[in-house]
Amino acid sequence: MRISSIAKSIVAGLAAGATAAVTAVQDGILDTGEGVTIALAMLGAWGITFAVPNRQKPGA
Repeated sequence: MRISSIAKSIVAGLAAGATAAVTAVQDGILDTGEGVTIALAMLGAWGITFAVPNRQKPGA
């Protein structure tokens, strides 16, 4: 199976954002600081995951 870098980074960003969102809404209130944290978690995961290259198959 071949997964592109874009697809890999989108999934990582959504997972990071969902994790931050679940933690943020534990108290029942979502304020601006928590929203910024969610956005930064998603952007950070997108950028870092996109920058790391996929492993090449041996002999390729």
